[in-house]
Amino acid sequence: MTSTVREKALISSTTPSILSIASILPDNRGNNDSSIFPMTSEAAISTTSATMTATAITTTTTTTTAAAVSIEKFQKLKVADLSTSLQHFGWMDYFIFVLMLVVCAIVGIYFGFIEKKQKGSKRSLEHRRGSEALDYLVGGRKMKVVPVSLSLVASFVSGISLLGTSTEIYVYGTQYAFILITLAISGVVSWYVFLPVFYNLQLTSTYEYFEMRFGKAIRLFGSTLFSVATITWLPIVIYVPALAFNQVTGINIHIVTPVVCVVCIFYTTVGGLKAVVWTDVIQTVIMIGAIIFIIVKGTIDIGGFHVVWQRNYDSGRIELPDFTWDPTVRISMLSIFVGTTLYFIQVCCGNQVIVQRYLSLPSMKQAKLACVLFTGGVILFYLITFYNGLLIFATYHDCDPLSTKLAKAKDQLVPLMVMETLRFLPGMPGLFVAGVFSAALSSLSTGLNSLAAVFLEDYIKPSRVTPLSERQTAIIMRISVVLIGTLCVALVFVVEHLGHAVLQLSITLGSVTCGPLLGLFLMGLLVPWINAKSAMSGSVISTAVMTWICVKGQMALASGELVYAEKPVTTAGCTYDFEPKAQSNNTLFMDDSSKTVTEYIYHMSFTFYVTVGCLVSIISSGLSTIIFGRNNPSEMDKKLFAPCIRSFIKPSPYQSVCKDEQAVIHLKNDLKISSKDFMP
Repeated sequence: MTSTVREKALISSTTPSILSIASILPDNRGNNDSSIFPMTSEAAISTTSATMTATAITTTTTTTTAAAVSIEKFQKLKVADLSTSLQHFGWMDYFIFVLMLVVCAIVGIYFGFIEKKQKGSKRSLEHRRGSEALDYLVGGRKMKVVPVSLSLVASFVSGISLLGTSTEIYVYGTQYAFILITLAISGVVSWYVFLPVFYNLQLTSTYEYFEMRFGKAIRLFGSTLFSVATITWLPIVIYVPALAFNQVTGINIHIVTPVVCVVCIFYTTVGGLKAVVWTDVIQTVIMIGAIIFIIVKGTIDIGGFHVVWQRNYDSGRIELPDFTWDPTVRISMLSIFVGTTLYFIQVCCGNQVIVQRYLSLPSMKQAKLACVLFTGGVILFYLITFYNGLLIFATYHDCDPLSTKLAKAKDQLVPLMVMETLRFLPGMPGLFVAGVFSAALSSLSTGLNSLAAVFLEDYIKPSRVTPLSERQTAIIMRISVVLIGTLCVALVFVVEHLGHAVLQLSITLGSVTCGPLLGLFLMGLLVPWINAKSAMSGSVISTAVMTWICVKGQMALASGELVYAEKPVTTAGCTYDFEPKAQSNNTLFMDDSSKTVTEYIYHMSFTFYVTVGCLVSIISSGLSTIIFGRNNPSEMDKKLFAPCIRSFIKPSPYQSVCKDEQAVIHLKNDLKISSKDFMP
């Protein structure tokens, strides 16, 4: 019926035009030559009218259809315009973001000037050599458990973790979520193996242990590996949240990055570890609070938890890791329980950034409590980010923003969802960006403070003939922070221009260093018969082998030789106009039977890198004892070994009571007797 009405209206609207045309046609009654038109006037008018009516209907219908298509296409927003429309950072958002920076600067001013002045009189009465470094690097070993625990969480978590973990779940599914088990295992290992040794030795730099156990050469080797890995990692930590800020505001990263980093360098320089810890507390609360608010609001908007779960389950994202022995599978039960366990043991137990915070606590009991709270806090953080990844997919389940280029990079998925979810709540996007930058600032400040400790304790002090004065120590530590921070800001420019290559380089360097370092720590704590020469040779071999494996693996990924299968996505439900992405098959087209041994090695999952580096280091060192000999465990200091090993070390019957002059001095001070009583 609707169609008939439309046709009648259409004919009615075209009739005047037809009649007007017919009125000028010639007939026999006019002066026009009728021989040109053999038909009568009425017949001609009737025929012409019918013909032109049909033509007009057809033409008008076509025009109407084309106009409708044109209007529909005009109303469909283009992806570039939609992306621009989502960049709505209001004054309230800027206020919250700037407020976070101001609070951090105030904390630095307080601990750098006000508290220091208040304690000036006490410090002059209780002055002792090394107090400046002790206060600046480990807070005088008088920090509180809860702030240190939150600082440990902030040190472990970065903007890369905050954005990248959710992206991992969105792209590859829930297999990676099983690292939560390995986090708990690493906490247990730290409790029983690492903490009792490091805390009782009262270290400032973790790598002092290498000198006590192996000698100065290995201490310098370990410090160098840590320094290179950290300096190349920190610019990435800064660059990733700058990208998120650019996504939500459109402001160039080189405007926001120097400002934010200057604030961070300032409070780290003037306030030392105390300022770093307390700003970490503030930043952790902002970071966790922001992400919790986002997932609560996003879950409500989408229809509840059951909708999130069902959409991910239907897409195949809810799954267990593969049960396979193939090392080339990206995530498997083997790689989770072996690979990531050893990785987190290195990060949580043998890393200067983490150990330095444990050593700032006044007792072993408090250090162990901080270890428990830290492990629980990290597990909670990862649970939140894992769920956020599921929520992002549930939000974009029928319109993948990566395929449409609404999100130009995978790390922009989280800020994209934030801007769409919180766009009508003033200040909330600012809270999220403050949270992302809080994660970055906590990692940056922690890294700067830890590098200052390593530079002072491992590079400068050992090279000095005379001890440093308190003033010299203070100046060196602060200059180190400023110089390293400035270098990291400058390297952000390199990251921007060589982005993908530098990210790969950072991953490669991190993998190259973690394995050999973990091998050194495990040999030192658990294998007393390995000596310095054997340990050094094994570490050098491991570093060379891991460099080859990591570089070859990254080249295979960059060239497309190695491609990991991603979970399916669709753009069928998109309501905006975009250019279709070229279809690519995300499957590794390589028959396992055709792989060579070397391809199995450098195609291995990235989760095995630390494990392989550690095993190569230990095995090579063990074989080197054939050439360089073995230690006699009974002649070594038991304090250098884990408690579980000490019971197996029997003291030598020929071991002297006092081995050296330093031991004699300690005994003299403790017992307050003359040196003559010790002489034969």
